[in-house]
Amino acid sequence: MIVCVASKNPTKTESAKDGFQRQFPEEEIEIISVSVPSGVPDQPIGSDETYKGALNRAQNAKKECPEADYWIGIEGGNILHGQEMEAMAWVVVLSHSKIGRARTAGFFLPQKTVDLINEGYELGHADEIVFEIKNSKQKMGSSGLLTDGLISRKELYVPAVIFALSPFKKIDLYP
Repeated sequence: MIVCVASKNPTKTESAKDGFQRQFPEEEIEIISVSVPSGVPDQPIGSDETYKGALNRAQNAKKECPEADYWIGIEGGNILHGQEMEAMAWVVVLSHSKIGRARTAGFFLPQKTVDLINEGYELGHADEIVFEIKNSKQKMGSSGLLTDGLISRKELYVPAVIFALSPFKKIDLYP
């Protein structure tokens, strides 16, 4: 089974592989990763914009590697709740004939991080400033930083990948 992941970020490719392997344990999963545009700002705001980014990534991956069996886009974004901000991500999986989609759990960001995002920083860069680390997006991400490593970015994404694959496993329920 060939899965084309719309990202070169190791966290996203590993999340996709783990989710597919858990949903299809009998299959050998080959991952192809491609860098494609999301068509949304680097820091999507709102569920709709974040979903659009994940869908665009999956569709662009489908164009980039048509030989795959599945294409997956994962897009992280933030949702405003008054002055507070929730971080989350959308996962979209495409096959030749179906779409699967799911959202990760959401969690609220500390005010220091929200202030930096409001100044124009992407969440990953804001985290690097607040936590004084480098390249958090390809490591634990905000979820890992805020939970002291208990829920890494990969661990946040994998359940959403698994749920997004439900239409491809429960074919009779998702015609």
